[in-house]
Amino acid sequence: MRVVMFGYQTWGHRTLRALLDSDHDVVTVVTHPPGGGVYERVWSDSVADLAKSADVPVLLRDRPDDDELHEALKAAAPDVIVANNWRTWIPPRIFELPRLGTLNIHDALLPAYAGFSPLIWALINGEREVGVTAHLMDATLDAGPIVAQRAIPVGPKDTATDLFYATLDLIEPILQDALAALESGRTDFPPQDRSKASFFHKRSEEDIRIDWTWSAEELERLVRAQSAPYPAAFCYHGQERLEILAADVSDAVYGGTPGRIFYREGGGIAIVAGADARRGRNRALLIRKVRTSEGKELDALEYFTRMGGYLTSRPA
Repeated sequence: MRVVMFGYQTWGHRTLRALLDSDHDVVTVVTHPPGGGVYERVWSDSVADLAKSADVPVLLRDRPDDDELHEALKAAAPDVIVANNWRTWIPPRIFELPRLGTLNIHDALLPAYAGFSPLIWALINGEREVGVTAHLMDATLDAGPIVAQRAIPVGPKDTATDLFYATLDLIEPILQDALAALESGRTDFPPQDRSKASFFHKRSEEDIRIDWTWSAEELERLVRAQSAPYPAAFCYHGQERLEILAADVSDAVYGGTPGRIFYREGGGIAIVAGADARRGRNRALLIRKVRTSEGKELDALEYFTRMGGYLTSRPA
């Protein structure tokens, strides 16, 4: 089949690599210009460079809504468009152009976790599995009929980085399954159950600020979700911005006020957590490694030389 690919960053790069290694003919690639945002610098493999190295024509667009692009894609005459990590709305006159439609690859088990940063949100929320979905694009973002889907379990110590690499490896087999289904002439793909849908926004600094009224279990997942190279979850020790690089849930139960720097346990520092911590029924967040505002990484026992005082969400 003749394929046009829309994509960006490492997700798009891996998708294009799979297409180039397949029996299909990649006739055009559309990608975004390089960006300077925090999340654009993460997983920044260049789709444009890979396409050029394979002598595939490249079109750079922030948005795919101009007449020139539409005419170029009509001339390319694709049987299917494949999209992965395209960051802006694709209009109907583009996604309806190929005879077999537009196949979007999304790193979540749709209909849950449509939108942005699905692996991070899923890990924070304690999901037991994550995965990749290939669906046909329609007018609602990430909501079209599902063509192929694969899941992997989330381990108790998995980070978002671990899940990124695991789901990245699903792109090629998902793409093979989905393109084979389309090429076979199938059209009976099941619609998504919209009663089970959820849609998540892009993450920002506010989303990585630690709130000590969360339970220790939730905070431990937040720390794992914000694993390098993502920006680390942070709080404040007085005026010092403190990033939490590694943490566990305590073995012991601690009571008191959320954020209290309380006790040394098992090589870490127990911080009281949970909105109802005063009842004395909660585990604490056991901080093991931190990074200071000067960028110095320290074991928690080295940083917290005495107990008492509080960690807070904002400078105190």
